Order: sequence, then C-alpha cells, then structure tokens
Amino acid sequence: MRSRLQICLTLLLVLFGLSVQACDLCAIYRATNAKGESASGFLLTVSEQFTPYNVLQREGEPYHAIPLYEEAYLNSSLTHVVPTYNFSEQFGVSLNLPVIYRSFRRIQLQPVAPFGLEDETGTIFGLGDMSLIGRWTPLRISEMKYSIVGSLFAGAKFPTGDTDRLDQEIEQERQGQELNGPTHNHAIGGIHQHDLTLGSGSFDGVFGAAATLRYDRWFLAAQGQYYLRTEANDYKFGDEIMISGGPGVYLLLDKKFTLSLQAHAVYDTMAQDEVLGITSTETGWTAWYFGPLINFSWMDHLTANIGVDIPLRIYNHGLQSVPDYRIHGGVSWRF
Repeated sequence: MRSRLQICLTLLLVLFGLSVQACDLCAIYRATNAKGESASGFLLTVSEQFTPYNVLQREGEPYHAIPLYEEAYLNSSLTHVVPTYNFSEQFGVSLNLPVIYRSFRRIQLQPVAPFGLEDETGTIFGLGDMSLIGRWTPLRISEMKYSIVGSLFAGAKFPTGDTDRLDQEIEQERQGQELNGPTHNHAIGGIHQHDLTLGSGSFDGVFGAAATLRYDRWFLAAQGQYYLRTEANDYKFGDEIMISGGPGVYLLLDKKFTLSLQAHAVYDTMAQDEVLGITSTETGWTAWYFGPLINFSWMDHLTANIGVDIPLRIYNHGLQSVPDYRIHGGVSWRF
C-alpha cells in the first residue's frame, strides 16, 4: 500500500509539474498571439518615442568652444498610430501615421542675408510622413516549448509632412552658392532647419526583416530596417540603416498576463544629406545604444512595452546636437 501510495503521489507531482509548465508556456504562446504574430484580423498600435537633443558634438566629440551654441536644444516627441490588418498568418499590411511635436531653441550663425546670429525659440506640431508597409512571414514554427518566426517587410513613405523648414534651408543654401560658388554654405549651430522639418518632401522606400527565436522562457529578438531616400526639391536625406535586438527572458507568467525583460541594443547609421547636389557636412551620424526593454501582455488582446536607449557612442559629422537618451514605448490591441 505504501509503495502504491508513493507511486501515486509521484505521478501526481509529475503531472502537476507538467501542467504548471504547460500553463507557463501557454501564457507565452498567448503573449505571442496577442502581438498579432499568429492571428488574422485587425490590430491597432500606438507608440511613442521621446528624444532630447542637448549634447553638442563636433566630429563625434563634445564641443564647448562657443558656450552660446550649447544653449540650443531640441526635444522631439514622435507618436506613431499604426492600424494593421493581418489577412493571414503570412500576410499583413500596416499604415503608419506619425504625429510630431517638437520644442526647440535654434541658435545659428547665418552665412547669408540676413547675416549675423539667429536665435529662435518655438514649437512645431503636425503630421509627419506617413508610410504603408506590407508584411510577409515565410518562416513560422510555433510550438508550446519553442518557436521560430521570421518576417520580411517592404513599403513606401509618402510626403505628407510639412516641408516649410526644409524649404528655408534649401533657399539659404541657394543664396550661399550664388554668393560663394558651388560649395556648402551651411548655418553654424547644433540645431538646423532640417532637424525641425515635419516632412522630407520625398517618396522613400522602406525595407526590413525581423526574427524571433524562443525556447521555454528564453527568447532572442532582432530586426533590421533600411530607408532608401530619394531627392525632392533639391534636398535628399541620407539613407539610414537600423539594427536592433537582443536576448530576453519571461520573468512573470500567469494565465492572464506575462512580463518579460530584454537586453536591447541598437545600431543606427545615417548617411550625409545632399543639398543642391552638394554633400551637407553637418549631417549624418553613426550611433550605438543599449538599454532595457520591458514587455507586457494581457490575455490574447493587449501587449505593451517600454524601454530606454542609452547612447554608448555617437559619431557625427560636423557640428550637431545629438541625443542624450531615448525613451520609447507602445501599446497594441488585437481585436
């Protein structure tokens, strides 16, 4: 009797352990499903990124030679409203509607009329350049214990944002070339008009790829993005490449919610802009960031995340104000 009782208790303990593990893995599975990665239907995402540009650098090093320039600043708030429709597990389409708010103080030495120091403080608010992105997921292996998902993205960005600030910089460059010949005639300062513009005025290509690998509670997520810029109204923004991702672990698992922590690294490089066919010496940079990213899910519908990107190194061309840090977060609801 005692041996039978021990066997029964052992079986109960094993089954209980398996049921707990299965429940944990079900919670992870539901979290993935809530992101819209494995379900068709409508998904709405609202995300926010706040970036203060208060560090004045010249060729990648702090610049303190002219203290007045260090008083300039730019606080940029970028809100993305992204409705998405997934036709199936493999195909989906998203519309990205960016809403931009910027407060700034721009201090620049003007090389053309009106000559002298220009000191402007203000705010800018409006719609940026919206984009339409298609998704194809050719790789999907989704099991309770592990999963592998790989997706490709492609689309176009449209010139819906106001370009008044950019037009002023182009006109300044045109006047400078009339006076000084075919050489770059940029204003001297950390915050430029092209930093404040709501739109680029151009139709651009957007390409990307994303992959997520998970085993039990552990996962590795990564994505890459490439922005192919085109010229519009004599100005061309530099092409941009962003690669981000890192390992993570599910810290809390429940029938209704999950909480995970990810070590998030970002590599961001942007080529120099071109104005009237001449390379702008005060644009373009390469940056490395690192910070935590926290992900939360509730049932099959809600996912949320928040993270901080701390710059490890930013190399910039010329004189520019670069980010102190970046705070970003978002909420998605699957209908």
